[in-house]
Amino acid sequence: MTERLGTRLKDVRVEAGLTQSELADRCGVSRKTVNTVENGVFIPSTVLALTLARVLGRPVEELFFLTD
Repeated sequence: MTERLGTRLKDVRVEAGLTQSELADRCGVSRKTVNTVENGVFIPSTVLALTLARVLGRPVEELFFLTD
């Protein structure tokens, strides 16, 4: 299986006018967590992915997707 998790988190966050720190505060995580998710270093838990989606007002599928 070569699928990886892709993310549009940074684009959506910037479009929402939020810094990494602001998004992190609203989600109850550290700025470093947001940074590592945006850069594909860390795969978020289901709870974190859903929390990010809720805070950003977007469906989770708009933030994260599988790549081939």
